[in-house]
Amino acid sequence: MFEGNNHSDVLLVEALKASEERAFRTLFDLYHKDIYGYSISLLKSKELAEENVQEVFLKIWLHRETLDTTKSFKAYLFTIARNQAFNMLNKAANDAALKEEVFHTSQEAYEQADYAVREDFCKKLEKQAIKELPPGRKKIFKMSRKKGMTYEEISDELGISVSTVKNQMSKALESLRVYLKAHDEYT
Repeated sequence: MFEGNNHSDVLLVEALKASEERAFRTLFDLYHKDIYGYSISLLKSKELAEENVQEVFLKIWLHRETLDTTKSFKAYLFTIARNQAFNMLNKAANDAALKEEVFHTSQEAYEQADYAVREDFCKKLEKQAIKELPPGRKKIFKMSRKKGMTYEEISDELGISVSTVKNQMSKALESLRVYLKAHDEYT
């Protein structure tokens, strides 16, 4: 009944409104290539264009009872195709933005966790390095770094010269550097 291109869109749309599947099939056959071409020009993807064509004709079928036979069916199809394509592009942009946000959030969390683990490891390594210092050097180091005493204050308290304190601190720092370098897998 609806075969060939001799039937006007109006007759086909009226039949479609009455749920005639053959009218739907004829309209699909008449317009799907045009809608596909238009969709691919907007979406730049064969797969998305094919999906868009399916969505357009699905909407036509689902809302067939509300079709207006006084308006251009072809223009209506292209309007739906454009709107669907824009929705797809917006969704893709939002998905890309979401993926980017999730990636950066997880990357930051990883970096923070990695930093915390490294900081904890370094503190343990430093404690072990200090433990291995000779007793006198260890005492001078702790007075300077842990108690915040000046070399002069350490000199007065221990009854040794300031140059001895400087010398012992220099050797302590060098020992710590060597120890940390030898035991830190991060360096």
